[in-house]
Amino acid sequence: MAVCGLSCGRSDSPQTSFQNAQQTLRHGDLIRAQDEAERGYHRFSASSPAWAIKFRNLEAEALLLRGRYPQVLDLLGSGPDSTDAKDSVIETLTLRGAARARLHYFDDAEQDIRRAAELCRTAPELTCAGVFRARGVLAVQHNQPDRAKDFFEQNLYFARAHGDPFLEATALLNLGQVSLLQQHFDEAIDWTNAAYRTAEALDAGTIATKALGNLGWAYYNLGDTEKSLDFSLEAERRAIKVGDVIDQLSWLTNVGYVYQQAHDIPRAKHSYSKALDLAKEINGREDIYNALRALALVSVQSGELEQARSYADEAILIAQKDNNRLDELYPLLVKGLIAARENHGTEAERIFREVEQDKSSNSSLRWRAEHALARLYEDQKHSALADGEYRTALDTFEAARSSLKRSESKLPFSTNAVRIYDDYIHFLVMHGKADEALRWADYGRARMLSEGLGLLSNRGLTAASADSPALKAQEISQHAKGTILFYWLGESQSYLWAITPRKTGLFPLPPSGEIDSLVERYRKALNGPEDVLATSGEARQLYRILIAPAQTLLARGAKVFIIPDGSLNNLNFETLVVTDAKLSGATMLSEPKLSRTELTDPKLTGQRLTKANLNDPKLIESQSHFWIEDADVVNASSLRVLAATFSQDRIRQPKSARKLLLMGDSVAPSKDYPQLPGAAEQMASVARHFAASQKQIFQHNLATPAAYLGSHPEQFSHIHFVAHGTASRLSPLDSAIVLSPGANDPDSFKLYARDIIGHQLRADLVTISACYGAGERSYSGEGLVGLAWAFLRAGAHNVIAGLWEVTDASTAQLMDRFYDELDKGLTPDAALRAAKLSLLHASAFRNPFYWAPFQLYTGS
Repeated sequence: MAVCGLSCGRSDSPQTSFQNAQQTLRHGDLIRAQDEAERGYHRFSASSPAWAIKFRNLEAEALLLRGRYPQVLDLLGSGPDSTDAKDSVIETLTLRGAARARLHYFDDAEQDIRRAAELCRTAPELTCAGVFRARGVLAVQHNQPDRAKDFFEQNLYFARAHGDPFLEATALLNLGQVSLLQQHFDEAIDWTNAAYRTAEALDAGTIATKALGNLGWAYYNLGDTEKSLDFSLEAERRAIKVGDVIDQLSWLTNVGYVYQQAHDIPRAKHSYSKALDLAKEINGREDIYNALRALALVSVQSGELEQARSYADEAILIAQKDNNRLDELYPLLVKGLIAARENHGTEAERIFREVEQDKSSNSSLRWRAEHALARLYEDQKHSALADGEYRTALDTFEAARSSLKRSESKLPFSTNAVRIYDDYIHFLVMHGKADEALRWADYGRARMLSEGLGLLSNRGLTAASADSPALKAQEISQHAKGTILFYWLGESQSYLWAITPRKTGLFPLPPSGEIDSLVERYRKALNGPEDVLATSGEARQLYRILIAPAQTLLARGAKVFIIPDGSLNNLNFETLVVTDAKLSGATMLSEPKLSRTELTDPKLTGQRLTKANLNDPKLIESQSHFWIEDADVVNASSLRVLAATFSQDRIRQPKSARKLLLMGDSVAPSKDYPQLPGAAEQMASVARHFAASQKQIFQHNLATPAAYLGSHPEQFSHIHFVAHGTASRLSPLDSAIVLSPGANDPDSFKLYARDIIGHQLRADLVTISACYGAGERSYSGEGLVGLAWAFLRAGAHNVIAGLWEVTDASTAQLMDRFYDELDKGLTPDAALRAAKLSLLHASAFRNPFYWAPFQLYTGS
């Protein structure tokens, strides 16, 4: 006979088996946990009925988390439990109540939860936390977010009081979900991130997966589709892996919304349809409704109006049966869009007004209904009514934006209003109000930057802009002593305003999609080995589209301020290629068709080059040059920021009054950021332009983020970094300058953009001699957000930063020549142009890849 000792007892113990199964569930392996619980129930049903019920409840919890609500009810039955264990009875009732709530059996759910609460009054047990949670779930299903929040907060307090971190993570997750329902997206992200961190620390995969998906939905509503897609796809992948159907279909719907936003209608429909099938499989009414609502909207967008009507009617029926007015309004808005498409104007107007004015409506529904009304009135030629509705929609949107508290939330949120602004700008232009269109276009620009600099209050649109004086664009041009090229990229029509002290010209441009594809191809060409002056058709085509229409307003050698939009934020205009006058009647396109610009510009509508000439790089190169040789180009964020920059002539400091903060040549913090071989040489080159009393240098191990923050950076006129740079695409305020690790904290080697913002500057010039200092991600209206943006928001007057990865050799030579030109009294823009031209005219670095990455951005 074998001797087992204590180990056999442990393996046969129901408590040990139960704890193992419970741990499996908390780790997120729901199917395995369900199987283990089912085996435990059968194993101990005869020998230990009380433990058998615990196993059965654990199996029900796994099914509940998987969205298998009918199976939960089948398993738990409808009668009382034959056990004296009060905690198990309470648990059974709350699990059954939650499942019934999800199936919208509201009366039965309420009865179960009430019975559980009564048991808790006489003998509070740890499982009473489930009562708070079940009540919160029922309130959510009833669309009572305020009431749900109270219950989940009680759940959180209970968890912390009893030292239960898993219960705490669950409560945090539920509080995040309620904040999403309330459209408090800042708060939702805070709660959900806290839930995710707690879940990860516990290795609680189920909660971590749900948190990722909820973050995906939060970021979608904030307009950050890139983050939304990343979080949603990862959550969907994890949900599929563990058999979590309810979350899989939720994140499928999230992903569909992102695809729809990107106009990828087939993939959006596929996601929604798959989600609907899964929702019907588990009989989840809320999930069926969500899928139907999404399918109704995408069907309108694709012009399938009968399908859209059918989906909308089904969704409305579900909402009405549940007495959920908010859920009814979403598909009702779709019915209004259908009526508008079918030219039933009176019906469409009635529906849009109903959605807008309903007390259950939220800000998102209101601005969408108001935008739809504006489009309806515009189609009906009711111009005054359309104008008023466009302004109302923007006012509603801006009020929602103002309610957000964090920069990370406000940055992407403007994406939600792109279509409203775009339609309104086009409406104003079509009605001969070009100046008014420019004013509204500029209002949507650099909002975060302007608010940070005190140029614009963070209030609703009417108070902040609609009643403000007209924008004096020509006066701004006069003070700036240059021509301003202001771009607006629209979905169906783009525009260029060319502004001089005496004249403002408006020029139509191709749609954003056409421009975006050209910019993308040209950016790739710039990173290649080819000489773009001779080979890039995109460089010439972009010049003809973006610059040539305003050529008569551009004097050779004059200063030009570029206020870009969309993909143009990633384009260095200096590198665009100009065809010399003697070939001005020829088009240097590789494409067989003339562009819209060529068709409307008499200078470009002559004979086409022969195929032989078109393929002759030497001929093309000999008759072409980069635009930097014609113009001194400066980048600006908005007319409003530019006006603040030149509102009074800034007296340039004499060389003797300058003061330099120089940081870099850092100690390599890790193998990802090795020592920069040319850093010491560049540091020495910059330093030699300042006297000993005019400079403070932090080098090697002294060049730490703490050293910058503690140096009182506001006292310096010039700040220069020689270091690695990182650009965070998903979280641009996590972009950083890589410096040396601190003595007491070896991980603190990054100077983050969010930290830079918090220290006010008065510097005339900040130079970031690092890769991607300008940032990688462009936000609607805000432009590229990264290190350059952060220094501008902190108050720097000018910032020089890189658009792409730079090389040591060319950078050192560029910076040395740049400071030589500053010593001669040139302004930063003129000095940078002179330095670039010196590299352009030197055979070793004539390719724009070497001289063009650094751009100058002007601030307040």
